[in-house]
Amino acid sequence: MASASPRRDVGPFALMLTGLGSIIGSGWLFGAWRAAGLAGPGAIWAWVFGAAIITTIALTYAELGAMFPESGGMVRYSHYSHGALVGFIAGWANWIAIVSVIPVEAEASVQYMASWPYPWAQALYIHLPGGQGELAEPGLLIAAALVLVYFFLNFWSVKLFAHSNTAITVFKLVVPAATGVALIASGFHQENFSVGVHGGRDTLDLAAVLTAVATAGIVFSFNGFQSPVNLAGEARNPGRSIPFAVLGSIALATVIYLILQVAYLGAVPPDLLAKAGWHGIDFRSPFAELAIIVNLHWLAMLLYADAFISPSGTGITYTATTSRMIYGMERNGTLPALLGRLHPRWGVPRPAMWLNLVVSYLFLFFFRGWGTLAAVISVATIISYLTGPVSAMALRRSAPDLPRPLRLPGLPLLAGVAFVMATELLYWARWPLTGEIILLMAVALPVYAWSQHRRGWPDLRRQLRGAAWLLTYLPAVALLSWGGSTTFGGHGYLSYGMDLAVVAVVGVVFYLWGVRAGWRTPALGEATSR
Repeated sequence: MASASPRRDVGPFALMLTGLGSIIGSGWLFGAWRAAGLAGPGAIWAWVFGAAIITTIALTYAELGAMFPESGGMVRYSHYSHGALVGFIAGWANWIAIVSVIPVEAEASVQYMASWPYPWAQALYIHLPGGQGELAEPGLLIAAALVLVYFFLNFWSVKLFAHSNTAITVFKLVVPAATGVALIASGFHQENFSVGVHGGRDTLDLAAVLTAVATAGIVFSFNGFQSPVNLAGEARNPGRSIPFAVLGSIALATVIYLILQVAYLGAVPPDLLAKAGWHGIDFRSPFAELAIIVNLHWLAMLLYADAFISPSGTGITYTATTSRMIYGMERNGTLPALLGRLHPRWGVPRPAMWLNLVVSYLFLFFFRGWGTLAAVISVATIISYLTGPVSAMALRRSAPDLPRPLRLPGLPLLAGVAFVMATELLYWARWPLTGEIILLMAVALPVYAWSQHRRGWPDLRRQLRGAAWLLTYLPAVALLSWGGSTTFGGHGYLSYGMDLAVVAVVGVVFYLWGVRAGWRTPALGEATSR
């Protein structure tokens, strides 16, 4: 049965709103509070630093997305530049990071619903000590229903998805902006910016800022820049639409997140800070509770509604992009052909959508609280970012003749900085989480072995040579994390400061190795001949 082609129905503005709709999800509801709890007023720098790192990484993907405007592109590029094994590892990391967001966003909606002033709503969520709460059975049923809504909004047409997402995203932009402005105008306590994480006078703690970038939801929040890249196959004029959508969504989101962070830092009553500093602030629904404290009850009600809408918008978007990832991995030859079939009329990969629905429900019922998955998603996301900068530069070496609608100036330096900073992010996530997620990457290797065995192990030696850098890199970073400074959860064999320098050097070495390991793969030839 011949497979249909994706329909190019999505314009640049709708594509940018797709990225923005993915970025402005549950992260804005929790990110400012969590970042302040880790870094105090330094949380502002954490957002700036995080946005800068993500932008360098996103630029490399923008060049790749414009070169290869395909559905599920994020899981295709490393397959073109380094072969099937690297492509599979990158695709697996990316898919895990994205598909798990679908149930997380549904959980976030229900968790905020549980703060509504009604007994039935408050029974949806069970609050446990240490912030490790989980959904009760009624909450799980509502979350499961939300996941199903996300599914059906994508089931018939990408056009229906784009129209519904545009309306939701406009609302999602208005509410955070109104929240920031209203809290700043209602009573801004400038003295809060001199209070430290644990009380006393604030001094900028770089280690705390770096940890906040990796674990406070900042990387998690910006993860949505991938959505326009994964929908490139459905974009009109992708050479212009992809960079506009990627950079535009990051820039707008950064402004919104900075406004929210400043508003949060200035709105917290000083008497709450006097008890234990920023680390002692324990909000279950941060901005809604702040709105009530400063007597902005209209804002609290708006936030209660938006806490349902914002995560749902992100869930809808990620339901679309994850199905394109499975579609892309099938085209890489590492998943059954059934998963790559497009509906002949609607042009959407329905078998891939069904698979993602099942996996989403598995995540939902095994991880019943928003917080339990956030760190896992963040680290898996960082691993998935690693191959983009390397692939972009490797293709410059192995395929300089390919047309590039977007050709970034200074790519060798930009891609190197992006890879080194992604390596630092992975280290900042702290041991043992870094090691645990790297181990998770190895779990999928039997699936790769099965797919290659069925195909007769084509180009095995070249595949292994192309992947040797990544297969060495992941355990090397895990070892660095294990033996690194105690500041980042390690065993202290490296002192703080020295560890950051060593990680940077290791990043440079593996970046150069990865670029040189690229080769003109058969998949690249097939892609350019279509």
